[in-house]
Amino acid sequence: MKDDAPLGTFEEQVMVAILRTDPDSFGMSVRREIENVTGREVTIGAVYATLDRLEAKRLVRSYRAPADDGRERRMFAVTRSGAVA
Repeated sequence: MKDDAPLGTFEEQVMVAILRTDPDSFGMSVRREIENVTGREVTIGAVYATLDRLEAKRLVRSYRAPADDGRERRMFAVTRSGAVA
């Protein structure tokens, strides 16, 4: 996978959703944000596949954080490279 490959539209939407939901950027919050802004349904699988692809490109990073219910949640943040992209 080329690091300098252009971003697709959905990849851009996912990154903007992460920025808009920060600091509460987890998969479902990203999905809801995209659905609210675009008015279209998005599958959670598509969101996570895109998040994984963006992480492989080092445009986002993931980390574990405690959720309100005491369990851990996988959170996402846009990296410096992601902001430039």
